[in-house]
Parts: sequence; structure tokens; C-alpha cells
Amino acid sequence: MEQTKWVALKFLVVVVMASCMWKGSKGLDLCKMNEDGLEACKPAVTQPPVDPSPECCKALAAADLKCLCSYKNSSELPFLAIDPTLATSLPAKCNLTPPPNC
Repeated sequence: MEQTKWVALKFLVVVVMASCMWKGSKGLDLCKMNEDGLEACKPAVTQPPVDPSPECCKALAAADLKCLCSYKNSSELPFLAIDPTLATSLPAKCNLTPPPNC
């Protein structure tokens, strides 16, 4: 079972890398957040956390929060150094209403 998880993780990394190369200068786009928005929010969802920047909150306001919420139980988040609890608290810190059950 663990080997299956590793294979899935490796596949995900390859897909993300291929996506970045395919989009060229656009970079990564996840749930209507571009790479700049994701990078702006990373300090607020990693240890030690900081308050979200105005750039992070602006990107989060334009994002698909329901889509982002679907990643809250992803086993890949720890590999990306993202704390799921911090990530799910981010909308409230940006004065946004999170989707139900998120």
C-alpha cells in the first residue's frame, strides 16, 4: 500500500512539473490561483506561520475556495511543507467566508 502512495506522489510531481513546463511563463495554476498567488500565501500556511500578506488575500479572494478546500485532506500537503490546519484557516484570516464543511 505504501508503495502505491509513493508511485502516486511521484506521478503527481511529474504532472506538476510537466504542467509548469507546458504553460511556460504562466507557471502553475491551481483552483484559479496562479503561481504568484500560491507563493504569496505559502508563508501563511507553513511553519512558522506569518499573517497572510495583502497579495495572498487578494489571490485567495479570486480563487475557487471550494476547489482549494478539496485538498485539505491531501497526503501531499506535508511533502510541500503545508500545514492543512493553517491552510483551512487562511480564508478567515483574509476576511473571506470559507465554503461549508471546509
